[in-house]
Amino acid sequence: MDTLRVAAVSMNSPLGQMDQVIETIAARCREAADDGAELAVFPELVIHGHCTPNTWEIAEEVPDGPTTRKLIELATEFGLVLSVGLSEKENDLVYNTQILVGPDGYIGKQRKLHCSRDEVLFYKGGRELPVYDIGKARVGMIICYDNQFPELARILALRGADILLMPHSARVKMWDDTPESAAAARAHSHDYFTSCYAQRARENACFAVLTDQAGRAGYVDTYPKDSPNQPHHAGAILFFAPDGEVIASSQRDEIRDEMVVATLEADRLVAERSLANYTLKTRRPELYGELVAEQVNW
Repeated sequence: MDTLRVAAVSMNSPLGQMDQVIETIAARCREAADDGAELAVFPELVIHGHCTPNTWEIAEEVPDGPTTRKLIELATEFGLVLSVGLSEKENDLVYNTQILVGPDGYIGKQRKLHCSRDEVLFYKGGRELPVYDIGKARVGMIICYDNQFPELARILALRGADILLMPHSARVKMWDDTPESAAAARAHSHDYFTSCYAQRARENACFAVLTDQAGRAGYVDTYPKDSPNQPHHAGAILFFAPDGEVIASSQRDEIRDEMVVATLEADRLVAERSLANYTLKTRRPELYGELVAEQVNW
C-alpha cells in the first residue's frame, strides 16, 4: 500500500429523488478532488434509497446501467476512484450493491451478503468477497450489516485488502423532532460504530472507512411513522487506523450531510503488520473447522 487520501461522504438519499442525489454526489466529488482525495466513499444504497418501495422497478444493471456510466464520468472528470451504493438488477433479481469505478472505467462491485430486517423483502444476498487493486491500495467492501460478521473482514484481509470500506444505511437509533433527540441519536451512532468496528480494523491490521446515510429519507406506508424500519439514518463517518484508533470522524451533535477527508499513511499499515503478534501471521486455521460446520438449530 502507498499513502492514500480518502474522502468519506455521509448524506441523505431522499426517496424518489435520484437526480438530486446524483447532483450532491457530483458536488462532493468536486470538493473531494479539490482537497486532494484520490478515493471517495459514499453510503450504502445512496442512489436508489434504502428499501425504497419500488426498488424492483428502479434497480439498474451493473455495469451497463445509466448510473454506473454517470459515476464513471464523474470519476474521470475529477480523477477519483468512487465507491457508491445502489440497487442492482440482474435476471430480474435485485441486489444491494456497492460499485467501484475509477477514471479508467468500471472496476468491480460487492453485493451485500446478509440481508437485515426488511431488506429480505427487496434483495437477494450475494455470494462473493472480491478484493480490488485501485493502484495505491487494495480495497474490500463490506456493506452495513455484513460488518457484524467478523469472518468477512478476515477473509478480505487474507485476500490482500489494505483498506476495508464500510458503507452503511444503518438505522441504529430513531429520533424525534427535538435537537436533543437528534443529537442523542447521532452520538449513539458514533459510539455504536466505534464499539463494533474499531476491532475489525485492529484484528486484521487494515484501515477501515465507514460512512452512513444521514437524515430522514422519507416515510414508507409499510410501517408506522415511528417504526425503526423507516429509512431514517442518524449518520456518521469514521476512519480507523490498522491499530483500531479513530483517526478522523464526523461531528457528533447534528444529523446532516457532511464530508471528511483523511490521509491513510502507509507506514501505519506496515507498523502493525510487522509486529510479532500480527494475527494473520499467528492464526491457526486448522483449528477453526467448526466455523464452517452446519449451523446449530436454535
